[in-house]
Amino acid sequence: MSNVDPRSELARMEGRNAIWEVFARKAYEDPLHHVGTVGEDDEDLALVAARSIYDEQPWIEMIIVPRSAIREAIRA
Repeated sequence: MSNVDPRSELARMEGRNAIWEVFARKAYEDPLHHVGTVGEDDEDLALVAARSIYDEQPWIEMIIVPRSAIREAIRA
């Protein structure tokens, strides 16, 4: 059984960048909130892109999550 997400593998084969969702917070007591997305094949490049694109706020924490790792909990 493979751990490779077929959507990510298809994007890689087609030469498309992986999509990373970017979340950040300004204070430890604040929840993380979605601030945008970046498209990079490599996780390290995605981190650099997120920091450089979304640096307009004084974030204390910023994380990236591959879009392919997000799963629906509820669908209306």
